[in-house]
Amino acid sequence: MRVSCEVNGSTEDVDDVWEGESLLYLLRERMGLPGSKNACEQGECGSCTVYLDGAPVCSCLVAAGQAHGRSVRTVEGLAATADELDPVQQAFLAAGAVQCGFCTPGLIVQAHDLIERNPRPSDVEIREALAGNLCRCTGYEKILDAVRAAAERKAVTE
Repeated sequence: MRVSCEVNGSTEDVDDVWEGESLLYLLRERMGLPGSKNACEQGECGSCTVYLDGAPVCSCLVAAGQAHGRSVRTVEGLAATADELDPVQQAFLAAGAVQCGFCTPGLIVQAHDLIERNPRPSDVEIREALAGNLCRCTGYEKILDAVRAAAERKAVTE
């Protein structure tokens, strides 16, 4: 089957998509967007989180065909330009919230979504928003610091 969708602002057409293929596989292997990570393949870890029509989803649980005619935004598509990271991406780097990097793309997309919906989240709201994303390296404190910093940066620019 052919899947045609908008990915990070560009229309993409992919042929010969298998009916059981996941959106994650389509993005990583067929479109060359390795940002979203393939960790659990069960929607438990959040490493593959992307936006689908503006809502965060675990792309490992979405059939590639379900993206047909829809809009997908990956961690690569958050930056305004290729040379300028999104404030959430910048905050993760500045806070040292990136260790092995496997969970980072999903955490960044989820944090981005939270800050878009709630520019001044409390610590409880941050923890709740990130509850579906697992990290085995950082202990989460630097991740929380990064989300706080990104939210503060967004609040100042508004």
